[in-house]
Amino acid sequence: MVSLGLFSTSKASNSVIVSFRIPYYTHWGQHLLVCGSEPVLGSWNVKKGLLLTPSHQGDELIWSGTLPSPEGLPLEYSYYVVDDKRNILRWEAGKKRKLLLPNGARNGDTVELHDLWQTGSDDLPLKSAFKDVIFRNSWNLEVESPLEAIQSPLHEEDSVIVQFRICCPHNKKDTSIYVIGSPKKLGQWKIQDGLKLTHAGESVWQAEAYGKAKDIALETGANRELFVDFSTRQPKYIVLSDGLMREMPWRGAGVAIPMFSVRSEADVGVGEFLDLKLLVDLAVESGFHLVQLLPINDTSVHKMWWDSYPYSSLSVFALHPLYLRVQALSENIPDDIMQEIQQARVELDQKDVDYEATLAAKLSIAKKIYSQEKEVIFNSSAYQNYFSENQDWLKPYAAFCFLRDFFETSDRTQWGNFSIFSQDKLDKLISKDSVHYDIIRFHYYLQFHLHKQLSEASEYARKKGVVLKGDLPIGVDRNSVDTWVYPSLFRMNTSTGAPPDYFDKNGQNWGFPTYNWEEMSKDNYGWWRARLTQMAKYFTAYRIDHVLGIFRIWELPDHAVTGICGKFRPSIPLSQEELEREGIWDFNRLCQPYIKQEMLQEKFGASWTIIASNFLDESQKGQYEFKEDSNTEKKVASKLKSLFEKSMLLESEERIRRNLFDLLQNIVLIRDPEDSKKFYPRFNIEDTSSFNDLDDHSKNVLKRLYYDYYFQRQETMWRQNALKTLPVLMNSSDMLACGEDLGMIPSCVHPVMQELGLLGLRIQRMPNEPGQEFGIPSQYSYMTVCAPSCHDCSTLRAWWEEDEERRRRFFKTVVGSDSLPPDACTPEIAHFILRQHVESPSMWAIFPIQDLLALKEDYTTRPAVEETINDPTNPKHYWRYRVHVTVEWLLKDKELMTSIKSLVSGSGRSYPPSNDDELLLEKSKQPIFNGKEEGPISNQLNGIPKKAVTVP
Repeated sequence: MVSLGLFSTSKASNSVIVSFRIPYYTHWGQHLLVCGSEPVLGSWNVKKGLLLTPSHQGDELIWSGTLPSPEGLPLEYSYYVVDDKRNILRWEAGKKRKLLLPNGARNGDTVELHDLWQTGSDDLPLKSAFKDVIFRNSWNLEVESPLEAIQSPLHEEDSVIVQFRICCPHNKKDTSIYVIGSPKKLGQWKIQDGLKLTHAGESVWQAEAYGKAKDIALETGANRELFVDFSTRQPKYIVLSDGLMREMPWRGAGVAIPMFSVRSEADVGVGEFLDLKLLVDLAVESGFHLVQLLPINDTSVHKMWWDSYPYSSLSVFALHPLYLRVQALSENIPDDIMQEIQQARVELDQKDVDYEATLAAKLSIAKKIYSQEKEVIFNSSAYQNYFSENQDWLKPYAAFCFLRDFFETSDRTQWGNFSIFSQDKLDKLISKDSVHYDIIRFHYYLQFHLHKQLSEASEYARKKGVVLKGDLPIGVDRNSVDTWVYPSLFRMNTSTGAPPDYFDKNGQNWGFPTYNWEEMSKDNYGWWRARLTQMAKYFTAYRIDHVLGIFRIWELPDHAVTGICGKFRPSIPLSQEELEREGIWDFNRLCQPYIKQEMLQEKFGASWTIIASNFLDESQKGQYEFKEDSNTEKKVASKLKSLFEKSMLLESEERIRRNLFDLLQNIVLIRDPEDSKKFYPRFNIEDTSSFNDLDDHSKNVLKRLYYDYYFQRQETMWRQNALKTLPVLMNSSDMLACGEDLGMIPSCVHPVMQELGLLGLRIQRMPNEPGQEFGIPSQYSYMTVCAPSCHDCSTLRAWWEEDEERRRRFFKTVVGSDSLPPDACTPEIAHFILRQHVESPSMWAIFPIQDLLALKEDYTTRPAVEETINDPTNPKHYWRYRVHVTVEWLLKDKELMTSIKSLVSGSGRSYPPSNDDELLLEKSKQPIFNGKEEGPISNQLNGIPKKAVTVP
């Protein structure tokens, strides 16, 4: 955002009056104040800042205030919204503003600062994705005149000098910016006679103009006005910081692909960091400006295929050895090792990732190369600098990996003396005198090379103008380095998940411990800040996984298996006093599983007596309760497994387990395990027989309290919670932040995201709008990322084939056709849906690689269901999908590249435009069917042949 840069050269200007003026709409009880670095503005203590006064100017609410020029110039300042007690409600985004007085200002002169509130979206041009990548050439433009204060002298007593400032983050070389307006000084609306601005650096452009007081009624654009109230003190100087240049909003496109899904001619069994250079080339050829990955942190908790789950971090700092290119470890790899690498490449070049075999092969090869070159590496300045910068996390990570392998488990309770972390124990374990020193250093060595390879790919992407977008998981594994070293930051007796939603009617249980946000706040979220700082070394944008978890998290007891019987944390529970006032008093009835004999007979048929004898006790005639050894989901699962191993049950284990879980979940209220007088309504209580068997009064009361808990009483708390933590996280780096905001979204979420400049996610089959079955991309807001699918759901092709009735509804409501849709997602269908997304107002349209390959029939030979990356309903899903062609092959497919590029360019998303964009623009608007151009897309899709030709 534009910062003010005024300066003074004499002490005589100490009596200059500084006037602040900013338009901003507030709610009742809210006030605006300015706070800054010097005592006169509170020394950053908002309680002592300058409270501004509101006044109406036409339709605008203007806040203003004055003070004598401070002595401690230069100073910095920002605007804040506060309540009646000056508690901060929100503050503006962007850089701190700078105040220095004009050169030549005299005693009694007024300097009027016309500012605009800096929103999160205004701050976006300062993010590294734009500043260092997409608009890097604009940010590197030659500085014509450094940012400075008003220099022009006043020619006459009644003159006013106006300094115009505006931020234009993507101005091209050899172009100019002018201010035009009604006065003669501004060209009387003629561009050739307007006021030319000069580049002052960091995308800021400035110029000065002066005139008589009566002339100061300037309109500097369709919606810009300069208003001066001469009924009060007449300003001699006006600094007009007019925000961003109002242009058509920049829009870009990108491709999403997990690192493990990439296939290249050089990789061994899995995509590797150096393959990102090929993906960058693919993006450039396709007209994209972004490559999005899933998390790339080390997840090797179990040393087996369970670790394929990329959101279960062993360390939030360490990179995954799986993505190492072993050929790049040394320039002098012996022939026998090169042959081993080639053999492994051939053997592991399978349809899907073989996680265990691939990781084992790479570690085995890396150890052989390590033994030959380790001293050369460790003595190099590059390694020593890396180690010095990263040792705080690298040392405990290497020690954890050693202990995991030594004890053959990551469960630190099995580590004896090392079960509880201490710095003294760590120092002894990793010391040069330790017998394990060489093994410890091997993990240093791996991380150094992973860093080198990812850094090389990251720098390549920057130079090519492509944003690398990473992924920030919401949780860490229960048995991770982070929970070992910082146990106080986590609630280890709980588990995170999500309530029932689009993905799973039983909710999700991710197994991660929830965060102890209170403890994290004590050092201003240092762990998070370090985590994001590390991430920013490689990425210029990132996705916050399950951003709703920053507002509130769905917390489950650690004995839960499913995700349904949880509560939000933080949240305001139902108190026993509150419930008793409403006539609710039988808490054991409401909190204990409600089990009647007829329910057992219905669920288990003739086997109900066997089930009851093993898992239940009859508490009273015809009513049952779970035995002590079966009263949680984990206990049920464990006991059931034991009974089946002894062949004591004949029915399906899964069916019995599901039915027993249903009985455990047949409750109305969940008692707080930490306070027995607090309760939480069980999610979807109306679906339980425990609720439906209550009297009408109890049902009406509990239904009302249910909706109050889930949809009303928490909103203010959750908003304040997010505004306390999210800005700290987002300000920890200059990466562009995007939030995954799918699921049950509180009403406070989107306003907060908009305010902070945090982009949301829009998936067409999961619309945010109530009553819609399919999202309408043309109605998405600019501050969003849109996509037809994502890694947590089926691909576009698979989704199309899953449900015939839904396919017909989509064809009718979205395509606008009453015809019978084709059974398969033909290239024409894919083209139509992708075109909907690239033409949306969303800032980014990002497509999974599978959905892009659907544009060409040649790449749809693999069954669509095999292209799914994750099944959120299965906590043990194997993440192993690999693209069935190499990136090199795709780069040679000019037909596919042209097809994608025509979509991107035709939507206006390509920047800067290529020489071919005008031709591609018209071409993209007319998909070809059966070799000829047709009419509007809704007509074109009527009667599509089952076998379609390739989209050009």
